[in-house]
Amino acid sequence: MNQFLSVLDVPNLADLIQDALACKQNPQGFSSLGKHKTLVMLFFNPSLRTRLSTEKAALNLGMQVISMNADQGWNLEFEEGVTMNAGSAEHVKEAAAVISQYADIIGVRTFPGLKDREKDYADQVIRSFVRYARVPVISLESAIRHPLQSLTDVLTVEEYKKTARPKVVLTWAPHPRALPQAVPNSFVEWMQQADVELSVAHPKGYELAPEFIKDTPVYYDQNAALEGADFVYAKNWSSYADYGKILNQDPNWQVTIDKMNRTNDAWFMHCLPVRRNVVVSDAVLDSPKSLVIDQANNRTYAAMAVLKAMLLAR
Repeated sequence: MNQFLSVLDVPNLADLIQDALACKQNPQGFSSLGKHKTLVMLFFNPSLRTRLSTEKAALNLGMQVISMNADQGWNLEFEEGVTMNAGSAEHVKEAAAVISQYADIIGVRTFPGLKDREKDYADQVIRSFVRYARVPVISLESAIRHPLQSLTDVLTVEEYKKTARPKVVLTWAPHPRALPQAVPNSFVEWMQQADVELSVAHPKGYELAPEFIKDTPVYYDQNAALEGADFVYAKNWSSYADYGKILNQDPNWQVTIDKMNRTNDAWFMHCLPVRRNVVVSDAVLDSPKSLVIDQANNRTYAAMAVLKAMLLAR
C-alpha cells in the first residue's frame, strides 16, 4: 500500500486481517523490517489509543517514531493561492515536503470542524498531505474516516465470531457533545467489505452520508435492530443532514443489559473513550461480553499490519 486512508486502499481485506493476526501471534517477529525507517506522526487533535498503539506497532517493526502535537501553535495554511498575511506561518506544500525528508511514512490525525459539511467532507488536511508529501501517508483519523479503528473492528469481529457470517449492528447512542461521523462512516465502509450481515440503528435525523451507508439496512427502532445480533457496536455521531447538530439525546438509546438480552448473546464493542451510563451502562461495559479492552489491544496489530504493508511496498 502506498497510502492508507480507507478500505479502498486495501488490495485484499482478508489477507490484511490474516497479517494482523500473524502480528498478534508474534509481535516481535518482524522487528527488522522497519530498521532505519522513521514514522512521523502529526496530531492536529489529541489521541490516546491511536497515538500509543501506532507508536507501539512501529516500534515492534523496528521503526523510529517521531510524534508532533501539530495543534499547539503550529498554524498551517491549506488553501491554494492564498495571500498568507494572517495567522498561518507555513503552507502545507512546504511542510509536507520538508517532513518527507525526515520520514519514510507520515501519519496524520485531524478532526472535522462540524460547521461546514462540504469543507469537512473534502477531507482537506489529510488530502493535502497526500498531495504534497513525497512519502506514503497513513490516516490516524480524518474528518470523515477512521480506518485504523475500523480495521481493528473487523479484526476483532473475525477473532470473536461464533458463526461464519455474524449479524453486526452499529447503534447510535446518546452523548452530551456533538461528535464526528468519522467512526460510523468508516465502520460501515469496512463492514460492507467484510463477510458480515450489517445493519445500522439510529433515531431519525441521524442518517449517515449516502456515499457511506449505500444499501445497508437502517432501523429507527433500536430494539428491532438488536434482535438476534451477534455483535453490538455503540457509537454516537452528530447529524449529517443538519450538519454537526445534536438533534436527540434520548437516554432510551443507551445500551443496557435489557437491550443486550434481545441479542444472540452478543459481544459489545465500542471504540473508546466511552461515557459510562450515557452511551452504555456499567453493567454492559463491565460484563464478560464486553470486548472494549480487547478491541483496544487489537489497535496495535491492525497498525502493524498496515505499516508492514506500507514498508514492503517501498
